[in-house]
Amino acid sequence: MLVEVSVTVDRAARRAELRLWWEGGASTDVGVDLPRLGTPWRATEAETVELVRRLAVHYDDATIATVLARQHRRTGTGLTFTKARVGQLRKTHCIPGHDPGKVTPPCDDGEVVGVTKAATELGVGVGTVYRWLAAGFIVGEQVTPGAPWQIRLDDDLRSKVAEQAPAGWLPLDQAARALGVVRQTVLHKVQRGELPAVHVRHGRRSRLHIQVKPDPVGLFD
Repeated sequence: MLVEVSVTVDRAARRAELRLWWEGGASTDVGVDLPRLGTPWRATEAETVELVRRLAVHYDDATIATVLARQHRRTGTGLTFTKARVGQLRKTHCIPGHDPGKVTPPCDDGEVVGVTKAATELGVGVGTVYRWLAAGFIVGEQVTPGAPWQIRLDDDLRSKVAEQAPAGWLPLDQAARALGVVRQTVLHKVQRGELPAVHVRHGRRSRLHIQVKPDPVGLFD
């Protein structure tokens, strides 16, 4: 059906005008922008490159590829990222690879660990740590959405998990009844630091206990 194609190139404007001639004499005009000279024809977005630069400080190529896939990012040719493609991108843009020995915590008050190690150190399940992060009971950070969580394992975090609840501290349901509020209100108060709380371990699970009333104050305190 297509009889002839004529192409006129305006090099200064970097644009090509095409005219398509069809059987029967009809024609169609199409304009196409040409890439600027010296500009890569297919390049990964600069934002993705900078993200890889940040992630490479903390994670290996396989983990970075997983993060980029979760964010639906693609290579310059439209392919999904793999470990090999992340490595090639780093090489092209001179981005150093991950070196665990060079990653140090911003300060010396605790070790920065992932969810799995935090669960092991605290003696709870991985799912429990994720629930604590979602509930705001513990604080974690992500370099970017979809990246592994980074949790500072310090004395304050360790103190939130115990084998036995302090005397007088109540489970969540009892604490809600004692305060005359719903469970969610109690949890919000715990998140804001208004009510001291501790998770008491029961095997790989835990149960929240809350200090409803402050400790008694001595006469001379």
